[in-house]
Amino acid sequence: MKPSECESSSANLFYVTTPIFYVNDTPHLGHAYTTVAGDVLSRWHRQRGERVLYLTGTDEHGQKIMRAAESKGVTPQEWCDTLVNESWKPLWQHLEIANDDFIRTTQARHTVRVQEFVQDLYDKEQIYKGSYEGPYCVGCEEYKLPGELLDGGAEFAGQKLCPVHKRPVEILSEDNYFFKLSEFGGKLLAHYEANPDFIQPESARNEVVNFVRQGLQDLSISRSTFNWGITVPWDEKHVIYVWVDALLNYATAAGYNEDPEKFEATFPADVHLVGKDILRFHAVIWPAMLMAQGLPLPGRIFGHGWLMVGGEKMSKSNLTGIKPQDLTSHFGVDAYRWYFLRAITFGQDGSFSWEDFSARYTSELANDYGNLASRVAAMIGKYFDGTLPAATADGAAEKAIHDSLLKAVATADSRMGDKLDFQGGILAVFDFIKQVNGYISEQEPWNVAKDKSEEGTARLATILYTAAESLRAVAVLLNAVMPESSQKLWDSLGAEASLGALADQHVQEAATWGQLPTGATVTKGAALFPRLDDSAQA
Repeated sequence: MKPSECESSSANLFYVTTPIFYVNDTPHLGHAYTTVAGDVLSRWHRQRGERVLYLTGTDEHGQKIMRAAESKGVTPQEWCDTLVNESWKPLWQHLEIANDDFIRTTQARHTVRVQEFVQDLYDKEQIYKGSYEGPYCVGCEEYKLPGELLDGGAEFAGQKLCPVHKRPVEILSEDNYFFKLSEFGGKLLAHYEANPDFIQPESARNEVVNFVRQGLQDLSISRSTFNWGITVPWDEKHVIYVWVDALLNYATAAGYNEDPEKFEATFPADVHLVGKDILRFHAVIWPAMLMAQGLPLPGRIFGHGWLMVGGEKMSKSNLTGIKPQDLTSHFGVDAYRWYFLRAITFGQDGSFSWEDFSARYTSELANDYGNLASRVAAMIGKYFDGTLPAATADGAAEKAIHDSLLKAVATADSRMGDKLDFQGGILAVFDFIKQVNGYISEQEPWNVAKDKSEEGTARLATILYTAAESLRAVAVLLNAVMPESSQKLWDSLGAEASLGALADQHVQEAATWGQLPTGATVTKGAALFPRLDDSAQA
């Protein structure tokens, strides 16, 4: 893995990807979950002072998309163009996703390079022609092993179902081209052994290792029963298997066979974020393809859990697909970005609940965090006419806050930036927020303000400076998660004029005390997190 620490940030480039998503329908919470996580990780590394490439995009080939377009009476390309431009890209903008690139598998920069990659494997005799018959799930775009299938009931009685989509599989028989995947089992296991963090979390790693130990079959890498895909360069009757096409986006977006300098500086990815249902493609097929080409393997493949509704994976086919806008219209975009990473351990399945979201919003965002920001700004306005006073009477209580901030920054940086423990990083910051709230309650600045002596005024100034400086650090630490509210807090503290842009503040330096200058103009704006009208529940 390329270094992720900020020792020589000018040389580092942190490359993180999401899967490219099928555009057979509009995006739902599951798609946005991965993409927000990648955005938070990317923003965090930018605020470490690193150069970052954050890639997302859309997967636009395959039988599933062809059928979706046919059902609407349009061409596959027209279908993809409409969904990408009217649904996918607008949602990423709405959710404040700061991706550096958005790749579409119908773009020439991708299709040409995919053909070159596959042709090269063919020339190296890593691909051969054969035939295959087996159960195929169009939703997964994948042949299934018989042991994976479920017995259908009710309307699907007597049929075998895909375990993911709960719909009947189709028995396909084709003459295809095959990649010699079976030859790479030993090499993959050796890589997993030598690089224990290659697949995360540990449960995902164990699943993949056990799967590979059972023996790998050669992979069908072409289709001949439909034509919506990238043509196999040496045989126009075949199109390249959509998963081979899709996985190569991580290389084509990085400049494979097109921009050698960019490719050298970028590839391979530091982190591939994927849902656990597509883990095997990324942890088995993808590294085997790279090994066959003599290319370096990614640093880490992280298979996160599913968002669940009523015990089912959230998806359109299970009728549990919820649009992110259904939630952002009520809770706001920042709260949306925060909630799923705070409420669910990244890497495990987690259930969504409107009631849980509402309760956490009120308790943690509105009461703990938002109220703290509002109270501090109001007291500085009331007692010091909105001018941040100097702290000249520090004592044990202030030292405890300083020490707590050091711990919060170290914990958040390790968990958010390195371990992908977004929940742990967010909780570290909110534990600090609770400590600052406790500090204010214990110090009672409203009572201290009654003491008009020089000592009393100095003590009041110290309490309020300590609270404001703590909020300065909080704005930096939460900027990756909640950029809009963090910017509002940054502006409220008058930090932009004296410290510069919030995005330029390094998270690892957030604990350096005394950055907010005395004399800064502090203003009380609108509440960071307004009270909810729960009568408007979706």
